[in-house]
Amino acid sequence: MTACAIEGGSAGAAATAEPEAESGAEPDPKGSGAESDPKGSGAESGPEEYGAEPEPEGAGDPGKPVGADVPGLPGSTADEDGPEASSAAGGPAAPADDGPLPGGFTLTADGAYAARLTAAPGPPGERAWYPERWTLDGPEPYAVPLPLGQPEEPDAQVAPLADGRVLILRQVADRQMFSLLYPTGPGTGELLLGAVACAGMTLLPPSPDGRCVYALSAGEHSSSLWLVAGGAFGPEEVARIPGHCSGGAWLDRAGRMLALDRRAPGGGPVKAVAVDLGRGAEVTPLLQIAPGSDDRLLLADADSGLLLIRSDAPGHDRLGWGVLGSCLPVRFPECLSLADVAVTPFAVQPGQMLMPESCAVALRIDGAAGSWVGVWRPAGRRLHQFAAPLGWAPGAGYWSRDGVLRLPYANGATSCGVALLEAPQDVEPSSVTGCPGDAEGGTQPSAAVSAPAACKPVPLGQAPLHRAARSD
Repeated sequence: MTACAIEGGSAGAAATAEPEAESGAEPDPKGSGAESDPKGSGAESGPEEYGAEPEPEGAGDPGKPVGADVPGLPGSTADEDGPEASSAAGGPAAPADDGPLPGGFTLTADGAYAARLTAAPGPPGERAWYPERWTLDGPEPYAVPLPLGQPEEPDAQVAPLADGRVLILRQVADRQMFSLLYPTGPGTGELLLGAVACAGMTLLPPSPDGRCVYALSAGEHSSSLWLVAGGAFGPEEVARIPGHCSGGAWLDRAGRMLALDRRAPGGGPVKAVAVDLGRGAEVTPLLQIAPGSDDRLLLADADSGLLLIRSDAPGHDRLGWGVLGSCLPVRFPECLSLADVAVTPFAVQPGQMLMPESCAVALRIDGAAGSWVGVWRPAGRRLHQFAAPLGWAPGAGYWSRDGVLRLPYANGATSCGVALLEAPQDVEPSSVTGCPGDAEGGTQPSAAVSAPAACKPVPLGQAPLHRAARSD
């Protein structure tokens, strides 16, 4: 679906090829794809400490949260050409009084609703857990608690639907129980959906259509995909896939194409596959960068076709990007390879039709000092780092089409808030004129990209190679 090789190499050589030293030139969206990203100058020194006054970057005010005054999201103050961040020492200090949101935090595809499992105040070990729904598409965010007659187990899983209801998965012995929760005046209504007899299941990200939720039951030799909300007759098994599956990312807006990471029944590397739910859950290969590499799909944007990939094809685990349906090679930017921290993408700016290089990507950065936020664009080739708001649910957030990142948080001062961060501009001087913003800025549509809705998944090992060959 993207290209089949690491930059400057072929599929067969990708397992041992090291990423190219990245020059300072911008990507040529009409070229061969052999150019590399700049090395060493992409990462900034790290986010400012919690409690600093927000310093807006650009025209907006990214540090101003919705609904409350909290420490904001100050921009990194490092020089643009400074060294890479090499450790978490420059990251924000962990808050002393306000920890991250308890439990997982899941958003609908459009960011209108979110759900989490939280707990009432009380001594550790005696706190009563209950689901909570957040409404995020109005002028002010607000949370609605959804407790029932007895507290939930802390390992229960929740997912919001586009109509405001919340799916909850409870494990009772060797059975997985599914219900829909919704507010009913002062109380909570519950609609029982049914149960599945299996040892464990994992909810996948809510479908882009907002109506359906799928769950994965993974075994060593086969994995079952279940439609647990949105069906006609309760939980329904829709696919049985050979091998052990994990992950889960949607490739389209219709909720038809689902990507999973699969290890074959006999063992071997992990390869992402595409499951076509519109054709009887037909399974086709998706990522095949090198024969022996683990190639996982972390995130996909249906509008632009941008894919965020993690692979050890360069010799060790690296974060890379490619484009759905493109013939250009997968790239592994040096600015996303930081020492002593883990970098994980969690949101892509929507609405950038046919312009994958211009999409802003939000990244969660985890180090010894805590978690903070990174913003990066493929065309910009710089990693901007920002301190997260106190009480941020690490890895939770969504973009508006105009490039504003919304980060949900809750702390002692605010029970439900959203901090706003405007994506910084990546302006670099032209190598010829010395002026920013010329035609070589790398933000033009890629000539090799086709509309995501019309793209058929093509294994990376079968993508054409002639356009990715280096001219030198």
